[in-house]
Amino acid sequence: MMANDICGLINMNAKITNPSGIEIQIIANYKCHCGENPLWNPIDNRLYWCDIPNGRIFRYEPAANGHEICFEGDVVGGFTIESDGALLLFMAHGAIRRWSNGTLTTIVSEIPDERESRFNDVIADPIGRVFCGTMATPARPGRLYRLDLDRRLTVVVEGVQCSNGMAFSPNRRRMYYTDSFAREIYVFDFDAQTGSLANRQLFVKNAEVDGMPDGSTVDAEGCLWSAQWDGSCLIRYWPDGMEDRRINFPTKKVSSLTFGGPDYSDLYVTTAGGDNPEENGEHAGALFRLNVGIRGVTEFHSRLGSR
Repeated sequence: MMANDICGLINMNAKITNPSGIEIQIIANYKCHCGENPLWNPIDNRLYWCDIPNGRIFRYEPAANGHEICFEGDVVGGFTIESDGALLLFMAHGAIRRWSNGTLTTIVSEIPDERESRFNDVIADPIGRVFCGTMATPARPGRLYRLDLDRRLTVVVEGVQCSNGMAFSPNRRRMYYTDSFAREIYVFDFDAQTGSLANRQLFVKNAEVDGMPDGSTVDAEGCLWSAQWDGSCLIRYWPDGMEDRRINFPTKKVSSLTFGGPDYSDLYVTTAGGDNPEENGEHAGALFRLNVGIRGVTEFHSRLGSR
């Protein structure tokens, strides 16, 4: 059952107008410590997102104008939506589990090299594989893995400070990848048939005053959108890396974004810092929605199944 007001949340659909005149709608505020990984599920027409350290996953149903907590458990660093609508959860210690109708099924129990780490941001590719990054530890930097359909994990990028936002170009020939602590977004040549990455190039490097690039998505025009942690905004980049526009937010830690809705014209944005609204803004940790007059593209589904 969807709830319109849970645990003293603010009223849904409150609206804020930013300096550029764009109306930003507050959909829900669970005061997430680290709200992340918004994904539109076209199978059930709901928007899903998570609060990483608190192991909570939420969902919002526009048709019912309601939202709820649908999962509470261990840390969830990211998730994909499976081809049948289930969620594939990427968790602490390298664990990967499939959640369907309240049932958890283990795909990978742990990655020995990640026992002191956790996953952070993931994305399914056109074939249903998943690229999944891990956090750095005192012993070594983070990594980016590729989880193939046979459930084999392959390290594809090493030496990462903070593995983060990924996106594929509409023609499926490029993959964007973010290292937040390095303040850099890279672009790779991507082979959809094999899942290989090649020819890594710097796409964008943030100035320190702009915060750190975090989650990302691509729109139907082939432009990359990047959420700016500690930068209080979204930035849209043309495919050549030139900045097109910025959209300011009333919260400091803008963490990720995705397009959704029946025609993918709604832009959903997650934020973090709800544990400290005095520093991060009154609405820190909320899920926002806005319309920028640009449509997104459907995100790919993972296809690991329940074998």
